Amino acid sequence: MTSRRQLIAGAAGLAALPLPALAAWPERPVRVVVPFAAGGNADTIARILQPRLQEKLGQPVVVENKPGAGGAVGAAEVARARPDGYTLLIGSNGPLSVNPAVQARLPYDAENDFAPVAMAMQVAHCLMVQSNAPFRSVADVVAASRAQPDALGAGTAGVASATHLSLEAFKLASGARILHVPYRGGGAAVPDFVAGNIPMLFTEFSTALPLHRDNKGRILAVASAARLSALPDAPTMIEQGVVGFTAASYVGLVATAGTPAEALAKLGEAMTAIVAEADFRRRMEAMGGEAATGALATPAGFAAFITDDLRRSREVVRAAGITTQ
Repeated sequence: MTSRRQLIAGAAGLAALPLPALAAWPERPVRVVVPFAAGGNADTIARILQPRLQEKLGQPVVVENKPGAGGAVGAAEVARARPDGYTLLIGSNGPLSVNPAVQARLPYDAENDFAPVAMAMQVAHCLMVQSNAPFRSVADVVAASRAQPDALGAGTAGVASATHLSLEAFKLASGARILHVPYRGGGAAVPDFVAGNIPMLFTEFSTALPLHRDNKGRILAVASAARLSALPDAPTMIEQGVVGFTAASYVGLVATAGTPAEALAKLGEAMTAIVAEADFRRRMEAMGGEAATGALATPAGFAAFITDDLRRSREVVRAAGITTQ
């Protein structure tokens, strides 16, 4: 029979043994939710990031498309996920900066339900006119639109889309009187533009660049801080007198709020390394975009960017009186 003294001695011996180390994150596959259908910009970036993240993290990375409600369906799923770093979101303007500015009720809180990891890339917005249009500058477009208000129409990706908000911001900044012509997605406006049914597009540079190269349209100005290497001849809005005007669509990675610091740190390190790769940067430029640089490729920098972008979106929505059904 074991004595009380032996039990105490045995317990003391067990206590002296070193505790097993906690498993380091990640110890199983990581799921990345794309809140849009396959084939779009966000999905393309996710597919480019997937093998690189997999290599950096040492675990399988699975990309899943969860489209619906302008990105709200997929965003809500990640917001409600267990905050363990194993369910991530490809975050972009729609669910993080646009939906919260135009919709009073969302199934998630864009400002509090997510932990930003890093931006991957940005695509500047731009103003494109018909190849044979008489306009040679932004000033020409502004003057023509003021002379005949709403006679000049510009197609965008839809009501309360990122490009719609950018168009309204441009109108507020320049005084232009351009008619908004909404479509169901940026690509949906292209056939009408090429057919000459609408005189202008306010769209992502990646959408406009192939048209410009094929002489099916002319990029009049880009809404970037500096000229883009993919088309250095195209001046910026700022160069053409629209003071301080920039606008872009962005794609990055966010986790569920409350994700452990260790997981966020490893994800941040992985993303910072990926966006700095020469091959990644070349692929972004080939798409008409720019890989994130500096603080934007860090959790703190990306978080600050999202906060500022949402603030600007809300200001434009209020000033332009944008509403959704």
